[in-house]
Amino acid sequence: MALYQTLAFLFVLSGVVFVHELGHFLVARKFGVKVLAFSIGFGRELFGFVDRRGTRWKFCVIPLGGYVRMLGDADAASARADGKAVAADPRHAFPTQPVWARMAIVAAGPAANMIFAILVYAAVFMIVGQPSTRPVIGEVLPHSAAEAAGLRPGDRFLAIDGKAVTRFEQVRQMTQLSVDRAMAVTVDRGGRRVDVSVRPRVVERTDRFGDVERTPLMGVTASGETVIERQGPFGALASATRLTGGIVRDTFVAIGQMIRGVRGAGEIGGPIRIAEASAHAAAAGVLPLVTMMAVLSVNLGLINILPIPLLDGGHLLFYAFEAVRGRPLSERVQDIGLKIGVGVVGALMILATWNDVSRYIVRWLS
Repeated sequence: MALYQTLAFLFVLSGVVFVHELGHFLVARKFGVKVLAFSIGFGRELFGFVDRRGTRWKFCVIPLGGYVRMLGDADAASARADGKAVAADPRHAFPTQPVWARMAIVAAGPAANMIFAILVYAAVFMIVGQPSTRPVIGEVLPHSAAEAAGLRPGDRFLAIDGKAVTRFEQVRQMTQLSVDRAMAVTVDRGGRRVDVSVRPRVVERTDRFGDVERTPLMGVTASGETVIERQGPFGALASATRLTGGIVRDTFVAIGQMIRGVRGAGEIGGPIRIAEASAHAAAAGVLPLVTMMAVLSVNLGLINILPIPLLDGGHLLFYAFEAVRGRPLSERVQDIGLKIGVGVVGALMILATWNDVSRYIVRWLS
């Protein structure tokens, strides 16, 4: 099982990292920037080759990320410039490009992750179909939040917090994000609009990994079976874009809840959690594995776009200041920002790893 988890983890993580770095690579090449290395992983190189333009494509021993190193970069993070390399070939060096070109190259990584997710979902919706359940209540569970709010079997959801509801899956999704507040729910009851306020009740549930998590529940079940609706190319792209946008929105909502303290930071997972999820998805089949890659791709893009020095978002922040000021920030300010970024990213990695390890400790003790 350990080998199976490892292989699934490498496939999933390497795939989304490749997509991210390919975005940087393609746009850099478009602007005439010479790419010295395209790496999946860090540390000692395991294997690789050099293409006809002189780029070294390689896979390294620590597969927890990747990088594209361009001419003029002093390091893999593109945090500092190599003055000698820039002077030797300023036309093809990254630091000498106009600020808008550098911003486009940096933003291309997260953008590629989002585009990849949209294309994956669109392909799934065209080939397999999108699950859809009518937003009609089949049963209201006793002593639930829905019962307390006065919802009844047969009620059809129209909107939650002002957002239109067309599928029961949306009800579940919106409920998951209401851990700290009541939801304004509008239903159709026999042709009459009824507005109620529902505050989901948080219960402890054991997930598929054996971890206990706090989950908000409304306490209703759907009326009718779930059907799989296959869509045409344009409809599939539209649905995939909405779904990807929903993941982005929900992720930011969850982050905000963690910052406010209403959602536990224990939900943050690291490499071990990704490996477990990858193994479960691979065991379930190709479709779950591919869709998991899409979700992870969105999350990788979102993490990298955060305005933290060392990440793509941090570079974009520095370039935005440069565009406004007409000149780059001083090296001292950039060094301070880089140190802060290293600290923040390091703290997040330690937290994620601790969460992973503590889950194993809890399982072992239980």
